[in-house]
Amino acid sequence: MAPLLGMLCGLGLFLIWWSTWDQPASGPRKNKRRRLDQLLLSAGIEKVTGPALLLTCGGFGLAVMTIFFITTGSPAVSLCFGLFGSWTPLATVRWRARKRRAALRLLWPDVVDHLRSAIRAGLALPEALIQLGHKGPEELRALFLDFGADYRSGGHFEAALNRLKDRLADPVADRIVEALRMTREVGGSDLGRMLGTLSDFLRDSARTRSELEARQSWTVNAARLAVAAPWIVLVVMASRPEAMAAYNSGMGAMVLLGGLLVSVFCYSLMLRVGALPDDERVLR
Repeated sequence: MAPLLGMLCGLGLFLIWWSTWDQPASGPRKNKRRRLDQLLLSAGIEKVTGPALLLTCGGFGLAVMTIFFITTGSPAVSLCFGLFGSWTPLATVRWRARKRRAALRLLWPDVVDHLRSAIRAGLALPEALIQLGHKGPEELRALFLDFGADYRSGGHFEAALNRLKDRLADPVADRIVEALRMTREVGGSDLGRMLGTLSDFLRDSARTRSELEARQSWTVNAARLAVAAPWIVLVVMASRPEAMAAYNSGMGAMVLLGGLLVSVFCYSLMLRVGALPDDERVLR
C-alpha cells in the first residue's frame, strides 16, 4: 500500500501544480481535429488529415507494444513503450512544424524585400505575389505558383489570398497577408515603406531568436537525455529474462508506472521552463 499511496500523493501534487497555470481566455472552442489539421499544415503536410494522424499514432503504438511484448514477455514494459510509440508520430509532426517555422522565419525578410521591389517597379499587388513563384525563395515558390493559378482561374484575389494564408499556416505570413489585404482594400502610398520596416523587424527578430535557441539547445538536449536514460537502460535490460520477470509482478508494474509518471511530469516541466514564447496565429 505504501507505493500506491505515494503514487496517489504524487498525482495529487501534480494536479495541484497543473491547476496553478493560467488558462487562456475562453472563446470559441476548437476541436482537436481542427488543431491537428493546423499542426499538419504548419509542418508542411497537406495530404494527411487529423484523424489519419491519430490512426497512425494508434497503429504505431500498437506495433511497438506488440514487438516489445514478443521480445520481453512483460505486459507492463510493452505497455510503457507502446505509449511512447503512440506519441512518436505526433512528436515527429511537431518537430517538423518547429523546423519549418524556424526555416520560414529566415525566409520572410527576403519575401518582403521581393514584394517591395516588385511594387516599386510598378507591378500590381496580385502580380507581385505571383512573381514570387519565380523569383522568391525556393522553398516557397510552389505555394506562390499555386496562388497564381488560383487567382488566374477565378479572378478573386481575396479567395486566392485566403487559400495561400491557410497553406502557409505561419504567424508571420498572417501578418504579411493581412497587411497586403488592408492595403488593397483601403489604398495608400506607404506600402513600400511599411514593407521595408517589416523586413528590418523580421531580420532583427530572427537574429535574436536564433541566438536564444543556440543558448537554450544544450540545456534542453541534456534534460531530454536525462529523461530518456532510464528507459534506454530498461531496453538494454530487456535481454535478461530474470529482469523482465521482476516487472511482471504487481510491485514491478507499479514501479514502471511511477517511473512513467515521473518522466512525463519532468519532461513537461522541462518544456514549460525552457520554452521560448512562440508567435500565435491571431489573425486566422
